Amino acid sequence: MITLYGISNCDTIRKARKWLTAAGIDYRFHDYRKDGLEKTSLQQWSDELGWEALLNRRGTTWRQLPEEQKASVTEASAIELMLEQPAMIKRPLLDTGSKRVLGFSDKQYQELFQ
Repeated sequence: MITLYGISNCDTIRKARKWLTAAGIDYRFHDYRKDGLEKTSLQQWSDELGWEALLNRRGTTWRQLPEEQKASVTEASAIELMLEQPAMIKRPLLDTGSKRVLGFSDKQYQELFQ
């Protein structure tokens, strides 16, 4: 089963969901805030995709952190931050069962589901 991870009020999530529905792709949506997130899943994604890629440094949640905390972030502290504040996880994260993809673009999804 394909799973799309993110938060429901995110515009990029809405675009990805609309694309998947229009393409007739059956998927399950997992909202980090409502459905929670296990540390083991986040660690696996970090191992596969890299914690720097998972960490959303563009969002207001990240920008509101103290400069000292941002400057000293490590994989372990980033994972803890993402668990505490799921908005810090780059989204969407699409899990096809065999591959995980971060972000959304029409072209990327078209290539993935050819």
